Amino acid sequence: MSTVAARRERIEAVAFDYSSQDARPVSACNLCGGHDFVALTHRDRYGYPAEADGCLACGLVFLNPVMTAEAYRRFYAGTYRPLVSAYHNRLIDARTIQAEQRDYAQERGDLLEPWLMADALSTLLDIGGSTGVVAHALATRFRLRAAVLDPSPLEVDQARQLGLETIEGLIEDFDARGRRFDVVTLCQTIDHLLDVSGTLRRVRGLLPSHGLLFVDIVDFRAGYLRNWSVEEVVKVDHPYYLTESSMFALLRRTGFQVLRKDYAVDHLHISYVCRGADPVAEFMPEPGDVSALWREIRTVQNAPRCALP
Repeated sequence: MSTVAARRERIEAVAFDYSSQDARPVSACNLCGGHDFVALTHRDRYGYPAEADGCLACGLVFLNPVMTAEAYRRFYAGTYRPLVSAYHNRLIDARTIQAEQRDYAQERGDLLEPWLMADALSTLLDIGGSTGVVAHALATRFRLRAAVLDPSPLEVDQARQLGLETIEGLIEDFDARGRRFDVVTLCQTIDHLLDVSGTLRRVRGLLPSHGLLFVDIVDFRAGYLRNWSVEEVVKVDHPYYLTESSMFALLRRTGFQVLRKDYAVDHLHISYVCRGADPVAEFMPEPGDVSALWREIRTVQNAPRCALP
């Protein structure tokens, strides 16, 4: 059996019926509010009929239609880790993922150290904080009181066992009840959100004037250039696909200034350390960047296989 066929068989064994999930159409771009889209793909890396569209005005790429919040709650509760395990042909669950998360926490701690050591910061909210390994490492290293917000009950349980405050759910439903946090982290999470602009605005409201935001993205361009395939980057667990241009625009529009940008050692993720700033409501990616994105995608989609790097 070929590698591709074996992977397909493992994914089919997960028995996730994507087509039957509750979903909603996207009529307005989450970044700029535009309505003119181009369909880029019609299937994702798992083989599901997931369409990814791009906003012609700003270059934001997103699933359309996209599963509802309730459908994603069920997905993260029982399907997400088995599906990713099937794709990679190795067990990836709330326990096995922790070694990788510890390495990640060390790298991100090194990046954040100049700000977390210099400022009088005491509280941390890790949105999409999974098993709590990253939040616990940052809290221990920088003497922070940490809370973890995540939709997976199994992973929240692991975070609770580390002695962290835990909140089970999606950030879109989180009621802070007036609380503020000195540091908010979105570690390998923003691509999973249902409302990136709305979440960043909410985070802006959670931070005091001296507060710090850390967020990293899976760089969409790096992904499809590495795989020489757009479909291999698209997956039902990522409603959004961000580039340097679209992420910077989202941050400026929602009230953040970038203090440091960092290309991760995996050459796939890009990290941003940010503070609050006045929102620039009409900030847009450069039109030339957007046009170049579509041309590059078409090159990747249509290049002869013999021309692959």
